[in-house]
Amino acid sequence: MQDFTIQSGFTRRDALKSLATGFGYTALAAMCAQQQARAADSNPLVVRPPHFKARAKRVIFMFMQGGPSQVDTFDYKPQLEKDDGKPAPRQDVGGDRVWLKSPWKFAQHGESGLWISELFPHLAKQADHLCLLNGMHADTPNHAPATVQWHTGSTNFVRPSVGSWVLYGLGTENQEMPGFITVNPSNAFGGAQNYGSAFLPAPYQGTRIGGSGTSMQKVTLSHIANKRWSPDVQRRQLDLVQTLNKQRLAADGVNGDLEGIIESYELAFRMQGAAPKLMDISDETQATLNAYGINDKATDNFGRQCLLARRFVEAGVRFIEITKDDWDQHESLKQKHADNCKATDKPMAALIADLHQRGLLDETLLVWGGEFGRTPGTTNTRSKSDGRDHNADGFSMWMAGGGVKGGFRYGATDEHGYGAIENKMHIHDLHATILHLLGLDHEKLTYHYAGRDFRLTDVHGHVAKEIIA
Repeated sequence: MQDFTIQSGFTRRDALKSLATGFGYTALAAMCAQQQARAADSNPLVVRPPHFKARAKRVIFMFMQGGPSQVDTFDYKPQLEKDDGKPAPRQDVGGDRVWLKSPWKFAQHGESGLWISELFPHLAKQADHLCLLNGMHADTPNHAPATVQWHTGSTNFVRPSVGSWVLYGLGTENQEMPGFITVNPSNAFGGAQNYGSAFLPAPYQGTRIGGSGTSMQKVTLSHIANKRWSPDVQRRQLDLVQTLNKQRLAADGVNGDLEGIIESYELAFRMQGAAPKLMDISDETQATLNAYGINDKATDNFGRQCLLARRFVEAGVRFIEITKDDWDQHESLKQKHADNCKATDKPMAALIADLHQRGLLDETLLVWGGEFGRTPGTTNTRSKSDGRDHNADGFSMWMAGGGVKGGFRYGATDEHGYGAIENKMHIHDLHATILHLLGLDHEKLTYHYAGRDFRLTDVHGHVAKEIIA
């Protein structure tokens, strides 16, 4: 066949030659990209850039297991006081309930005038740092699925926790400590699922310190000390094991479990020196210990959690969760809610003030809340009682630092405090907003698994831009 020559002198034969060569170049480019990706994955915890400029570098998640009552803490309802003892006729309130006013007084605090219950006298002094979210709502009023949704975005599927997504998206600044730490997590209502990485690679799961009922005076990180062998001997042993692991990994190509084991061994070795020093608070001043309520029976346990959270922040840990459980007051509301607030009030206020004084608050996002709230009516077991039932239709949370507006109230419930009616914010919206403040687009932070791209917010979530400073 005669070649057809175009005006430039470039023949069809030349075009075919170039095209064939181009296929090779395309394949080579793909191989190079794969090698670069594999090199980046050799340390899955390396710091990665955000999608856009971040307002926060890290998160402290303060989980109040059981569901604090919004109408007794941060959602002042004068109408509930007026209707105290009257029948609560709404069908969704149910049973023979009557409206139950808060046993505690509310007052306005700070230059912002935020309404805060007398249960939080210390935290009230930090009112101008708080961003109250009074229009929160979730999908279920049952502890287990609501707790899992609070942590993973899903009520009934095994999904990565929010801390794992953050670590996957950003990595960690400290290679000697886990990038995601959870202190005294609840053993019930999801358990390890609440800090697990699910289908994300294993290095992104949370590291547990303690658990429900654990005294923070005795808590340690398990299995990081080796009294039998010196660090040099351990290093040689580990090098041998890692050589075998990497040979197997090279043969397998992709093996997420093995990659997780390799990284966990290395992290555990590095943690032997760093973790005990970081968790030893004996170098703190007496003034600091007093501010956090340490050595005071009522506040010691949570105070130690808050102080450790600050130390983890300084060490570059990306995501920290601390927990106070036993907020499920179907009865004995006056005693137990008062005890819980006393246990957490002073430590939380100290944490905010300490971070602010150290110049860390603006880049550290604090998030406080439970899996849901409580009913503004009494329990449905009797016409009058000292308790409230579960309520996922409207409750309160708060944020501080990390790019949110301080002294700001966002969202509202109805006149009795039952359901969110204004600037409603779902758990998916909360997660989307947290990621946004960290510089991550919740729609772009995805992981391909089981044939599709997954994300923390699934197909939901809107960023609450109104609360961003």
